[in-house]
Amino acid sequence: MCVRSSSRTRGYVKIEDGCDCKCSYCAISAARGPVRSKKPADVIREVEGLAADGCLEVVLTGIETGSYGADFEEKYNLADLLSELDRRGSCHRIRLGSMAPELVTRELVDRLSALKIFVPHIHLSVQSASDSVLRGMKRRYNSRMLFEAVNYAKKKIPDILFTADLMVGFPGEKEEDFLKTVAFVREAMLLDAHVFAYSRREGTPATDYPDQIPEPVKRERSARLIFEKNRVRDELLCGIVSGGKTLSVVAESRDGEYFVGHSEGYVEVKVPSREDISGRLLRVKPISHSGGTVYGEILEID
Repeated sequence: MCVRSSSRTRGYVKIEDGCDCKCSYCAISAARGPVRSKKPADVIREVEGLAADGCLEVVLTGIETGSYGADFEEKYNLADLLSELDRRGSCHRIRLGSMAPELVTRELVDRLSALKIFVPHIHLSVQSASDSVLRGMKRRYNSRMLFEAVNYAKKKIPDILFTADLMVGFPGEKEEDFLKTVAFVREAMLLDAHVFAYSRREGTPATDYPDQIPEPVKRERSARLIFEKNRVRDELLCGIVSGGKTLSVVAESRDGEYFVGHSEGYVEVKVPSREDISGRLLRVKPISHSGGTVYGEILEID
């Protein structure tokens, strides 16, 4: 399935469905079954179709994007698919959907660093940075693997930015567990995070776990984590503005006197423009930031 966004600048191609993980809080693997990857030729056809239709950016999505190819008889994985898309020049930009930290391997990062079409942004399904919580969740990584993945990617791809999913209030989560997730937000310098509270899902093991966290504690931890991720985001954006490096931005839609788009690292950028520049590629000088958005000046329109 390929979908074009309403802005007509970004398209989505679902490259796999299903999940082989058995996380204790999640019903997806039971509902959607094991990983089933789309044939590479079909993915390439859909990506190139969206590009021919005017999409400057294509997002590869799935239940677990990083598991692409795990069900193929012959070895062919996400890195192979991306390399083929890059070699063919299938589109201007490729962005990855949500990735599990253990699948952001050194091999994958090494391959990504050599690609022209990969944009330096990865969204991680982190959930928690506490080893005890991750064990309870039955995730396939620990905090060491998480930090190693982030640090290696930053070393190999200097401009890369990360966003993440973060869960608070999983059964048994202690204050020190929560603070480890807060520390991860700081150390990884996340651009943004989707913060949500654990909720019971019928038929999942975690529903029956002891030490369920009271709702007021979940709300309090959510608020604290949101405050911290916003503080870190603002610090990161301040560095982008003061650094003076121009941003490559796809203009997506009008918002009053501004056009809104996203940089390669997925920073939201607004630029003033009277003319319709939707779907155009811009070089933008960052001027200021507010509320998670960088405001800039157009230097060049492709």
